[in-house]
Amino acid sequence: MLLIAAALLTASMHSVGVIEAPIAPTATSRAHVAEVSPESGPAARGEGPADEGLEVLARAHGRAFLTDLVTVDLGDLERADRDDRVLATAQDRPPPATEVASWWAGLSDATRDRLAAVAPSVVGNLDGVPYDVRDRANRLTLAHESLGTGASGGGADTSVDAGTTTDTARSAMLEQVRAALHREPGEAARSLVVLDTRGSGRAAIAVGDLGTAHDVTVVVPGMFFTVTGQMHDFTDTAGHLYDEQVTVSARAASGTGADPTSGAVLAWMGYRTPDMSNILTLGLARTGAERLERVVDGLDAVRGDDRPRLNVVAHSYGSTTALMALSSGRMQADSLTVLGSPGSDVRTASELAVHAGQVYVGDAHSDPIAGSGYFGTDPGSPGFGSTLLDLSAGATTRDDGVFRRPEGHNDYLKPGTASLHDVALIAVGRGDLVRHHARRGQDGGGGPRTAPDMYLLRPQDFQPRD
Repeated sequence: MLLIAAALLTASMHSVGVIEAPIAPTATSRAHVAEVSPESGPAARGEGPADEGLEVLARAHGRAFLTDLVTVDLGDLERADRDDRVLATAQDRPPPATEVASWWAGLSDATRDRLAAVAPSVVGNLDGVPYDVRDRANRLTLAHESLGTGASGGGADTSVDAGTTTDTARSAMLEQVRAALHREPGEAARSLVVLDTRGSGRAAIAVGDLGTAHDVTVVVPGMFFTVTGQMHDFTDTAGHLYDEQVTVSARAASGTGADPTSGAVLAWMGYRTPDMSNILTLGLARTGAERLERVVDGLDAVRGDDRPRLNVVAHSYGSTTALMALSSGRMQADSLTVLGSPGSDVRTASELAVHAGQVYVGDAHSDPIAGSGYFGTDPGSPGFGSTLLDLSAGATTRDDGVFRRPEGHNDYLKPGTASLHDVALIAVGRGDLVRHHARRGQDGGGGPRTAPDMYLLRPQDFQPRD
């Protein structure tokens, strides 16, 4: 059954709304830090002996790591920003966001400027550092990498052929990030809040201001996503959701008095998603869940008492990741919307740290993955406790006509769909306005479901889509 799911997921390829295309996997994450070898630093690569201050920083963790960032000399700090061991600490196993926020608040302006300018790859990826600082630091890293003066990239093979391949892949990744940051006049600001250029990379781009937004939505991608393949389109998808949230905020005011434009959507490509070699396991979802928890910790640490409404929108394998995070006891959200979910080991909504009645499930027509229960309980099944969205044609009307029904596995967040409209309503706290329909099936929903009916699939579901 899982093999059928993998084949169907592979067939659902590039789509501007929610995209899944077979591209190389992304960089290592916290659950796989052993893959970033402590012996892969400058000295191990034959670049000469590392200075004492750099060695101290490379061995430091937790609060000591933050303290050493301030005390090492300028040369060591500059080298640290290119050292694989230091980057592994900052990006894979960082200090808690609350400690980072406290540490940053206690620094002088001059020290902050020095750290962001000399060690941008470190500062730009520390949850707990203000988002405007992270944006400036990561853009500086992007500029350095584009000029070939950035991080080493994890101690990759330095042979001519391997180097050429690595340079080509990295150039493509950086170009995707640059393109994703571009915005037309009048569009919401975009900020680069994660940029990890090791391996195939990780990135996250916010549309709107995470530091002031009343409503923050984090979009979690599914299988086959990479920065190199989809960051531009994925960020545009976040932009479409942001625009729809602005529209519905103005039309369906929730009584909070919040500015309709006071929202932000984070296109979070912050974990390695599976490919055909590892789709049968949930290890990457567990790692992604840990990283997602850190994102939310960072938001809470930066915003403090001014905590925004937090909404998680997760597609496909990303829904499995989000369900794990919200059932861990270490993360909470105001709402969760899962789209095209293959399920998880969470059996009921009561296991999730989400406000009561604020778990929503979207299943598009002819989506062979939605409702399959391949990874456990289907969140849209009877007894789970979710609201199943009515995505049928004509479900919702707007001034310029009727929203269309999403089709297949990759259509949920495209402009003009009933699903995009519903997700936006939920994200601004008006889930009471979405249409929903009766539960799928008659069983208790606790176990895996049967394979999807192949006769429901159309030829275009197996082709790349614009």
